[in-house]
Amino acid sequence: MSEIFVDSLRNRIRALNALWQRAVADLTLGQVNHHERAGVLPLAFSLSHYIRSQDQSVSGPFLRAPMLWSSGGWAARVGVNVDQLGREETVAEMEQLRFQDVDAWRAYQSAVLARTDAVLDGLTAAVLAEVLLPQLPPNMLQTFCAMVIGPSAPLRKLEVLECFVYQHGLRHMGEVEHGRALVGLGGMTS
Repeated sequence: MSEIFVDSLRNRIRALNALWQRAVADLTLGQVNHHERAGVLPLAFSLSHYIRSQDQSVSGPFLRAPMLWSSGGWAARVGVNVDQLGREETVAEMEQLRFQDVDAWRAYQSAVLARTDAVLDGLTAAVLAEVLLPQLPPNMLQTFCAMVIGPSAPLRKLEVLECFVYQHGLRHMGEVEHGRALVGLGGMTS
């Protein structure tokens, strides 16, 4: 793995996280909680699902530390009414997710992204090559990451950042941009 790739991954994640910061900067609580109609998830879901996933992806594999969400009592501080990540739950369940305090959300999100940024500072090819699992467990075989690495390949720290942070974040940023349009705000990029 070349240094140019490590730099590229670091820069892509930092650019993506800058978009996430920009995406929440001007949102009101009403916009975050806006529910367009049945079957459509509110911005609160996309924000909670992805940023909490990034928290999980960085905290455990890279820092061997608990998630900030748990250790900082952020569920209570944000006032989230559905404290689930949204991987196993249905759309009907997750479309009910709401925040009570968008400023607390912004503080949590900033803390997660700062933690990720600190991990990126120490990123090397050797760190990315570290194997976390010899292969994905059965409950992960239908994920995008399984498509990326293959059914019998090991899960390395590289895939955690590439799949669960970068590519996952891009997918949900599309939802956020669409959600922003539904509440009358502009997109994040041109």
